[in-house]
Amino acid sequence: MTLKPLIVIADDYAISPGVSRGILELAEAGRISGTGSMVTMPHWPEAAVAMKPLAGRFSVGLHLTLTDQKPLGAMPRLAPEGRFPTIGALSRQANTGRLPIDEIAAEFDRQLDMFERHFGRQPDFIDGHQHCQQLPGIRTLVIEACTTRLAAHGTWLRDAWDGIGNQIARRSFEGAMVGWLGRGLHRDAQRRGIKTNRGFTGVYGFGKVEWGAELPRMLKGAGENTMLMVHPGHPDEELAAVDSWVGPREGEWASMMGEAFPRDLAQRGFRVATGAAFPG
Repeated sequence: MTLKPLIVIADDYAISPGVSRGILELAEAGRISGTGSMVTMPHWPEAAVAMKPLAGRFSVGLHLTLTDQKPLGAMPRLAPEGRFPTIGALSRQANTGRLPIDEIAAEFDRQLDMFERHFGRQPDFIDGHQHCQQLPGIRTLVIEACTTRLAAHGTWLRDAWDGIGNQIARRSFEGAMVGWLGRGLHRDAQRRGIKTNRGFTGVYGFGKVEWGAELPRMLKGAGENTMLMVHPGHPDEELAAVDSWVGPREGEWASMMGEAFPRDLAQRGFRVATGAAFPG
């Protein structure tokens, strides 16, 4: 049986040393396809160096960060106290047309510059911390970057849209909401001919259920080059200081590193996609 490629992307690379170490371990073991990098975090420069040996067989993207953390430059309207707003506050501003788009455009450029400075090339893909790349106004900036600055590299976008039938089969209200909110980005990327993953899953009751037990449900309706979003890593003090998603990351890492993970994928007709450019 020919196994279909599943794009397994680990979020939050460089958010803390423990998370980065866990993601690197999974990458070296061939258990993930790529990772989105948080270049606003102080650990990014050394994390970028550690990731470079995997370049060419692993997809490394920019995890655009506009919530909770600190910006790379001054943003007096969006982050007047030197810290991004929560995703709720950012979403309200986006959906009412009150985002300071000029500030966000400058910060997006700074994050791209920071990625390129330390990793040595442009990102393979763009996604967003807490799916911020989907929000009105922000998604326009991301689409434009993919058709201008990033076009020569072939940078693709994370697309969280998936069919309603798949979401019903997965019994995932949260996943359905993420997908519904991403329908604008899905539509705009299709119109502009920007490459994206083909289907999206990975949303589950984070911290309430065991990831490995949820995997069969999350894969219902998945097809070739569907993306499975994951959040593995080794929790540490640095993570606890900046993020609320702490304890369950170790469980995800253990499930993905275990022998059951590739076996469970194969039983459902999948393999972890490999290479530096997705989707195929």
